[in-house]
Amino acid sequence: MIKIIGLGPGDKNALTIGTIYELENNKNIFLRTEKHPTVEYLKEKKVIFDTYDNVYESIENFDQVYSNIANDLIKKHEDLGDLIYAVPGHPLVAEKSVFNLIDLCKKSDIEYKIVPAVSFIDAMIESLRIDPIEGLKVIDSFDIGNQVLDKRIGTIVTQVYNQLIASEVKLKLLDNYNDETEIYYVRAAGIEGQESIRRIPIFELDMQEDIDYLTSIYIPKDTKNKKDFTDLLEIIEILRSEAGCPWDREQTHKSLEKALIEESYEVIDAIEQEDDDSLIEELGDVLLQVVFHASIGKEDGFFDISDIIEGICSKMINRHPHVFKDSSQLNSSEEVLEKWDDLKRNEKGYRSISEEMRGITKGLPALLRAHKVQEKAKKVGFDFEHINFAINKVKEELTEVIDVYNTKNVEKIKEEVGDLLFSCVNVARFLKVDQEIALNYTIDKFIKRFEYIEKVAKEENVELTNMKLEEMDKLWEISKELD
Repeated sequence: MIKIIGLGPGDKNALTIGTIYELENNKNIFLRTEKHPTVEYLKEKKVIFDTYDNVYESIENFDQVYSNIANDLIKKHEDLGDLIYAVPGHPLVAEKSVFNLIDLCKKSDIEYKIVPAVSFIDAMIESLRIDPIEGLKVIDSFDIGNQVLDKRIGTIVTQVYNQLIASEVKLKLLDNYNDETEIYYVRAAGIEGQESIRRIPIFELDMQEDIDYLTSIYIPKDTKNKKDFTDLLEIIEILRSEAGCPWDREQTHKSLEKALIEESYEVIDAIEQEDDDSLIEELGDVLLQVVFHASIGKEDGFFDISDIIEGICSKMINRHPHVFKDSSQLNSSEEVLEKWDDLKRNEKGYRSISEEMRGITKGLPALLRAHKVQEKAKKVGFDFEHINFAINKVKEELTEVIDVYNTKNVEKIKEEVGDLLFSCVNVARFLKVDQEIALNYTIDKFIKRFEYIEKVAKEENVELTNMKLEEMDKLWEISKELD
């Protein structure tokens, strides 16, 4: 049998009677590490033991260390028979080597027994006067990068061994908490004469000089700390409630249509302006729209934010099988886009190119939708062979507009103007020019030149409505020279 016992948080008074009995009445005792305050007491009691500290010195990766310890214990059991494996704290709390050993015991049909002990969590709870029933999360510092931190419950981060680990923990905490947030720095919790507890701001965590293997930290519950996604959900629910805002309560999916379009364009504008502060704000406005629609969906009983997140996560995983599912390699963006289109076609059940074209949403700006339709046609070879053909098509369509513009056939005029714009998109596509950006550039240029006309008119105390077109044209030409 392998008995797995805990040596408690470090104070000899925290050792259980069961642990002391096992240590005093057995041989073949192996400690994970001698770096534990209780070990001095074991030496006083003349307990003979061996340790695995040498494994730490030969291997840098902790996972490999714990795996090697477990495998070696199985071999020693084969050679020596019954043995004891002792670890700091409680055997089942933050002890990867123990769980590795248990797995190997099960595979090898070796009987094992867990001898419980006081854990360092018990010591932390006692020293900090924490009631875990109010919510407590325990995180290993080595795994903090994979954890979701929540300001709504108290959090203990264990095994903050040195400044480097403390720095990594600090950076993760600063993603979720304000840098001035006070945390409890705890060293040697529960060890009489060694325990040190002090409150420090998060940003000073890696500046502490006494960081060692007995160091942990505690971040208290603080619902007023840095806002997170859950806060946004709650804010919208409050606004939509009876005690909330009349305007927000009245909104529907339909009434919010234009807002989503406008906010999306404002994001694009912030990107074009290379204004990070504005981009943060505008992306927040888009996120608000998503959460708003999720709140309405939840009230209607059809869907909520979880369904939206589940849907997009599933889509991204399914559309990237080369990353998440199989070992196939896509070596370029072009290959990725081609694979994406194939997967999308299968998901939507499209059986023809025209079905794919109809699947392009009409909610897009018409110029962008025209571009996407033309790209679909291009994939099967239905495209101009050279840009000159596209340019000649523009000339042809312009002639047809000229032929009908002075008639009273409104529908025909609309059709020919549409043909002209569609042909202009073709030219832009051949030139690899984003038609939306190009047109917006021209609009901005128009505004700038018109602003010059206004400025001159104001300086000369002339109302624009009283200025002749010839005068404005002259100023327009001057403004072009100032570009």
